[in-house]
Amino acid sequence: MYTMGNVTRNTIAMVLAGGKGERLSPVTLNRPKPYVPFGGKYKIIDFVLSNLFNSGLKRVYILTQYRAYSLNKHIKECWSKWTGLGEFYDTISPETSSGSEAWFKGTADAIFQFLRFIENSDAEYVAIFGGDHIYKMDISQMISYHILTKADITIAAIEVSAREAKEFGIISVDKECRVTEFIEKPKEPTPIPGRKTCFASMGNYIFSVKKLIEVLKEGKKLHEDLDFGKHVIPMMLNNGDRVFAYNFMDNSIPGMNAEEKGYWKDVGTLDSYYEANMDLIRVDPQLNLYNYKWPILTNQSNSPPAKTVFEEGGRCGKNINSYVCGGCINSGGIVRRSIIGPRSKVHSYSLIEDSILFENVEVGRRAKIKKAIIDENVIIPDGAEIGYDHEADRQNGYTITDSGIVIVTN
Repeated sequence: MYTMGNVTRNTIAMVLAGGKGERLSPVTLNRPKPYVPFGGKYKIIDFVLSNLFNSGLKRVYILTQYRAYSLNKHIKECWSKWTGLGEFYDTISPETSSGSEAWFKGTADAIFQFLRFIENSDAEYVAIFGGDHIYKMDISQMISYHILTKADITIAAIEVSAREAKEFGIISVDKECRVTEFIEKPKEPTPIPGRKTCFASMGNYIFSVKKLIEVLKEGKKLHEDLDFGKHVIPMMLNNGDRVFAYNFMDNSIPGMNAEEKGYWKDVGTLDSYYEANMDLIRVDPQLNLYNYKWPILTNQSNSPPAKTVFEEGGRCGKNINSYVCGGCINSGGIVRRSIIGPRSKVHSYSLIEDSILFENVEVGRRAKIKKAIIDENVIIPDGAEIGYDHEADRQNGYTITDSGIVIVTN
């Protein structure tokens, strides 16, 4: 059996983090999707980078593009300082490379533009992962599977129902989990042999280096907007390459509870983003951020601990069933089932329920907020009401999702 050290020593990782995240607008108007806050203190990209780091993969390129400055700064200040000799967490963007390169036109085109980084490495394998999903995974186990099956490419897959399958790229496999077909959003998805569920691609891949270089160069001759799902995987299947699916349910991490197995969230819409955040504050969350054997890492600020003040008459600072980050002060307000971002302030007699506040939000006296997402640095005036009258919310210029979540930005 291959050990973590053996497989990760011969592997480099490339994280696709250039996404604009249009379906998360207006939250992504001033930041890329991977840099959107999650769970109060984290950024979405911290989850894949923590998985790589905890798995022993410490030679990582992060491919950034849309509004890249904030994300690049986060990587530099947080992730690059945790590496040793010959290790790196480094960002590369098309606008900071040679003048001949253009914006990424597809997921595989992004890797193709920086193929020289792979060609100049001593790696035997490349882990290509997306930067915008929420989950925990020991990636070294997937690399070991790739080696044992002698695969050219291994695709991480989750099991979904036939109804859900119509929203994913679906992988058809034989009894050995060798991929026989890959179809984007099929009307009649093929189930896994012997089961009622289907394999959906997670958009995460392990490639053997020689094969990756070969197929990208071949594919780029045919498709300017070269994409793994649309072009590369079908091309490899047509060529008879060894394409295998790795069942995410087979993956386990130290300290994992049984109910956490298989947890993976695509936070691509405002509703799914909100729901994934709310998952965290359940009594027994499926994603446990308190597992110190597999920590989710991020930039550690110098903020003081969260603080509640006042207990007199009708004014009492209370945080109930909530995440409250460092530097926050609840000065006589009530917070229920909510996530309060770093350095936010809740003033007296205010009420916050079922909501997500980003960093440095100030909620005025007697303000009421329900089922809302409040962007960073927003000041909610005294007495304001958000989430109670959607027509009034629209008149104030707020965005409202189909499920009734109110989005407030500057």
